[in-house]
Amino acid sequence: MPPSLTSLSDDARIALDNFADRASGFMIPTVRLGVTGLSRSGKTIFISSLVHNLLHGGRLPLFEPVQSGRVFAVRLEQQPDDAVPRFQYEDHIRSLVMDRVWPDSTRAISELRLTLEYQRARGWNRLFSPGRLSIDIVDYPGEWLLDLPLLRKDYRAFCEETIALAKTGIRGELSREWLTLTHATEINAPADEMRARDLATAFADYLKACKTDERSLSTLPPGRFLLPGDLDGSPALTFAPLALPLDGKPRRGSLWAMMERRYEAYKSVVVKPFFREHFARLDRQIVLVDALQAINRGPEAVQDLERALTDVLACFRPGTNSWLSSLLGRRIDRVLVAATKADHLHHESHDRLDALTRRLVDRAVQRIGMAGARIDVMALASVRATREATVKRDGQDLPVIVGTPMEGETIGGERFDGQKKTAIFPGDLPADPKSLFERIESGGRDSSFPDVNVVRFRPPHLEETGGGIKLSIPHIRLDRAMQFLFGDRLA
Repeated sequence: MPPSLTSLSDDARIALDNFADRASGFMIPTVRLGVTGLSRSGKTIFISSLVHNLLHGGRLPLFEPVQSGRVFAVRLEQQPDDAVPRFQYEDHIRSLVMDRVWPDSTRAISELRLTLEYQRARGWNRLFSPGRLSIDIVDYPGEWLLDLPLLRKDYRAFCEETIALAKTGIRGELSREWLTLTHATEINAPADEMRARDLATAFADYLKACKTDERSLSTLPPGRFLLPGDLDGSPALTFAPLALPLDGKPRRGSLWAMMERRYEAYKSVVVKPFFREHFARLDRQIVLVDALQAINRGPEAVQDLERALTDVLACFRPGTNSWLSSLLGRRIDRVLVAATKADHLHHESHDRLDALTRRLVDRAVQRIGMAGARIDVMALASVRATREATVKRDGQDLPVIVGTPMEGETIGGERFDGQKKTAIFPGDLPADPKSLFERIESGGRDSSFPDVNVVRFRPPHLEETGGGIKLSIPHIRLDRAMQFLFGDRLA
């Protein structure tokens, strides 16, 4: 984050929080792992599967500490922050494993502490005592992360950028009612609570329409307009962008002045505390994205995902931590961007999804000139809900995936009841992601985009061992994600 995002008092409080974290973790080293993602990207599922596989001895061949047999104990422990809700791991696992339904998505911040005991791989310490590492998993909505760039924007910049974006592409249709109301508003009229509420409601409805599965747009700040929680109806959430003149200042007591004051209150009351108390204390970060859904929705959704990734990556404080910097102001030294739902594709397209997401990230990094943090990209499935098969069609072998579509899903006019398994051809991604972006930049129509079948499947049925113990949750590349995010801390 540029220095302008925080004040000296903010920096002092961040330094004190970091010092307290390090002091409490003096005996047992701790990694604070942030887990976030854009809408329906699978944050809750990722955390639940990661913890379940570590606790139940899952197949993790690419996670070296487990594969080499050096991890000999894993346990859940009480989280260190008493004021933060606990991530309800047990409830989510019951939904996945017993009920075979997907858990509710992340709507607020939560936390879970996992401690691993392991044999050190090198150094004299491995001869005398085992190592221990606590991983504090901090789960928070991606909408909150997309709010952080607001800290360096005044109300005028927020209005200009938001209204300009609302007039582009499909957003122009979705924002029509709100923009009509906005342009009919006399901004220097006396402050009117009812007018402010009508504008805020119309603006929130526009953001919600952008977020639906049919549109799957990603750049949707302010995030609390989508997840208001206990702030619903408060003045800090009762504002909206206005069509402002090129220059000038608001009249005292005007609607413009009210909206500007409430926008600044939103940053002070909502955004800054999240940054100071949670985000600035992270060591590692994973950002989950549903790139497959964006591709399925066409060029505009892919462009919007790239815009959101640019904003997200610009939020991080990249760099390598020294002993002193880790005490005074952490830097996130590893960031993983993971494209989820790889199990919705045949394995032949996994590398293509990986390459396409990498291209999105590389373009975002180039735009913001980000350097310092180690960034990796991969396609994964936290829970593998399908298996692969081959069917004969017109004398040729056709690769398909087999799973149980969720109740209400339709394929080729057939509506599924949530019980019947079926095989589908998921479609192919282009071998070279460059061709996809060339189509976007040339104004290619949706019809020229890859034909990918995105079907929602139920979680898999897990067999039990002879002792009645459920086997670990199947996944794709979850072990590789673990190795990147904290494998080095178990050396």
